[in-house]
Amino acid sequence: MSDDNKPTKNALPYVLFDIGGTNSRVGVSFDGQTITGTEVFKTPKDFDAGVEAIDNAAKKLLLGTAAGLVAGGVAGPLTFDKSATVNAPHLPGWSGRPLKLELSTRFGCEVHLENDTAMAGLGEAAFGSGKEHKIVAYMTISTGVNGVRIIDRKLETNSLGFEIGHQIIDLDGTMRHADLESLISGSALERRYGDSAENITNPAVWEEEARVTAFGINNIIVFWAPDMVILGGSLMKKMSIERVKMHVKNILKLYPQLPIIVKSELGDLGGLWGALHYLNTVEKGK
Repeated sequence: MSDDNKPTKNALPYVLFDIGGTNSRVGVSFDGQTITGTEVFKTPKDFDAGVEAIDNAAKKLLLGTAAGLVAGGVAGPLTFDKSATVNAPHLPGWSGRPLKLELSTRFGCEVHLENDTAMAGLGEAAFGSGKEHKIVAYMTISTGVNGVRIIDRKLETNSLGFEIGHQIIDLDGTMRHADLESLISGSALERRYGDSAENITNPAVWEEEARVTAFGINNIIVFWAPDMVILGGSLMKKMSIERVKMHVKNILKLYPQLPIIVKSELGDLGGLWGALHYLNTVEKGK
């Protein structure tokens, strides 16, 4: 374990959460090093029900112990003070609602919010596939699409938050103002084929997804120049990483060598591990 990942002994446990557009996860860490238990539930579209679900899951895991610190990611861009989401496309009922205040009131402690993809990427950079690399780009392909750059196990400083799923892509000159998320996300596939991505088995569909994903990775590489690109999210359980890499090699010939492209190591728990690393960093900074 690197020095950045060495846990700080905290008197009270951490509560960790990951609020995605489809599913949510809550976990606890009693030692700052391991995640003791997790609860998974469908993300409520109603904000008040969502806060209640987080609270109930955490209290079940805390076993009567009070929380010392709370951190997690939520789908959608955040306000400047990182207290709520704004214009969250997959959780519109949460937009503008005081998530940080509600959680701090319920848990009686400090709460830290980040974008859910940012937390998942941080987890992969600190504990997962990217832990041996300096500059890590993480991209998730799930209900939505997003990405983040992590440098030395720290989220890159930004003003508005990364939303790479909304980059405009026109692959063949036939699509006008099509963004990446509208082409390769789970919600896009469901609109296009009338079924959830997990039920789509046609190899041609997943080959096309791999091809289009490669265009997004091309842009990540030329904009962020990472050592490694990590692909996570539920759709990567269906998509061939080898086909993605092949398409990237065919598209991007500018560099003598491309960065490593791999699947996420932490899977669905990446956001919780990212929140754990985030809180350890907060504790070390005090």
